Amino acid sequence: MSEWLLTILILLPVVGGVAVALHPLAPYARTSHYKWIALIFSLATFALSLLLLNSDIGAGTTNAFHFVRNVPWVSSIGARYHVGVDGMSLWLVLLTTLLVPVSILSSWHSVEKRPAAFYAFILFLESAMIGVFVSLDLLLFYLFFEASLVPMFFLIGVWGGERRMYAAVKFFIYTAVGSLLMLAGIIWLYFLHASQVPGGGTFDYVTLLEALRSGAMSLTDGGQPTDVQFWLFVVFALAFSIKVPLFPVHTWLPDAHTEAPTAGSVILAGVLLKMGTYGLLRFNFAFFPEMTRKAAPFFVILAVIGIIYGALVAMVQPDVKRLVAYSSVSHMGFVVLGMFSFTEPGMQGALYQMLNHGVSTGALFLIVGMIYERRHTRMISDFGGLAKPMPLFATLFIFTSLSSVGLPLLNGFVGEFLIMLGMWTSTASVSRPWLVTMLAATGVIWAAVYMLWMLQRMLFGRVTSEKNARLSDLNAREIGLLVPLLVLMLYMGLHPRPFLARSATSIDEVRSRVVETGTFHADAPTELK
Repeated sequence: MSEWLLTILILLPVVGGVAVALHPLAPYARTSHYKWIALIFSLATFALSLLLLNSDIGAGTTNAFHFVRNVPWVSSIGARYHVGVDGMSLWLVLLTTLLVPVSILSSWHSVEKRPAAFYAFILFLESAMIGVFVSLDLLLFYLFFEASLVPMFFLIGVWGGERRMYAAVKFFIYTAVGSLLMLAGIIWLYFLHASQVPGGGTFDYVTLLEALRSGAMSLTDGGQPTDVQFWLFVVFALAFSIKVPLFPVHTWLPDAHTEAPTAGSVILAGVLLKMGTYGLLRFNFAFFPEMTRKAAPFFVILAVIGIIYGALVAMVQPDVKRLVAYSSVSHMGFVVLGMFSFTEPGMQGALYQMLNHGVSTGALFLIVGMIYERRHTRMISDFGGLAKPMPLFATLFIFTSLSSVGLPLLNGFVGEFLIMLGMWTSTASVSRPWLVTMLAATGVIWAAVYMLWMLQRMLFGRVTSEKNARLSDLNAREIGLLVPLLVLMLYMGLHPRPFLARSATSIDEVRSRVVETGTFHADAPTELK
């Protein structure tokens, strides 16, 4: 059963999507059936994904993939169906399976146009996202990476806002161009392996990594990166940087978030952006450690710019959803900063912040969607005094916003603290890590400014209109949507050790790949309790 678990997790949403898509052909079909079928399949996928926790991932001293299934796929070119999960991908798979049923419930009463197609696309998207995080064959990874674009394109383009086609096309062009460059890099690696290692080319991640580690396959000449390694690093890094998105290739994100339906925004912020940072850790850090070290100052500078720029632009947004979108640019800058600190706290904090961002920002988009369903506007100036007619909404909105800001005892604080601690003690990426850390820390200050100012304008003061005064508070469905995420925010802030312990071995192996092949000696790793 264990070797089939990941395959079942990939295929179950596909089966659900097909069932939803074909259901209109049934004579007894009703609109309400679509969402129930989608919800049942998504909850079943989440329940099965919890079995991943019933393993010893992260318990050993050496990293190993679990729940592995490795069989020939396209034997003529050496492609294999190779899937597995480790401490780095475990929590991202669970985050995916959690947010999909939440997204489906968030659209329970808001999708009137082509509901069967809407829910089918969400389930197809879930399958592709899980596939990205468990693929251990580069060709298989690429296919899942590309497959995720199609459902999201339609979710934005069909069920989005007024400028939905502009946003959908922009999203698709940006991410598809990066993905095609990555495909060229994958093919390049395949032929490099074929030319240097007996037995021909391979797309297998583990095989390629072992060949690079053992020296059987080389991308260097005399210890210095060659043009081959440089360009391979560039094409992979560009594809993943667009997905993050890292400044300055971030411009597709605010438009996509603003125009996407609530479910699309939750999945986009919660999961799709993490495919970029996951890809950098999994492939760039592992395959091209020399270029990763040399490029670190460049990525650190872009990360700091993204942190400050995203926060400052968020501050002046009149649209609350666009404000949350730009906050994602700032928060994902912290993730990239932690990764390129090359320290254990920094890299652990980066992975933890990926989860934090998915939970907190996903909840923020849910809350924005709830108020939009009531008022059909997202302009901050159209609100005021909402705490009076909607006290429960205001309470949960404030709690979620404080989590996003990084209030101590909530999840955001743990991730940002570890990232800044790791960056401050870094001796591997930049010459003045203390200066970089101080500049990045201003992003926390700006986050408090734009979030608290937004809360003050929307929730407090006098009720600015009769429409606002008549608004109904959250119902049971909406509370049920938010409670699991709110509990996670508190639990992850108070007790991060279970999450960090599971990922420690995987992160340390990636870190050692970059550090030990270098000419410097990083500080001794800080033990995380």
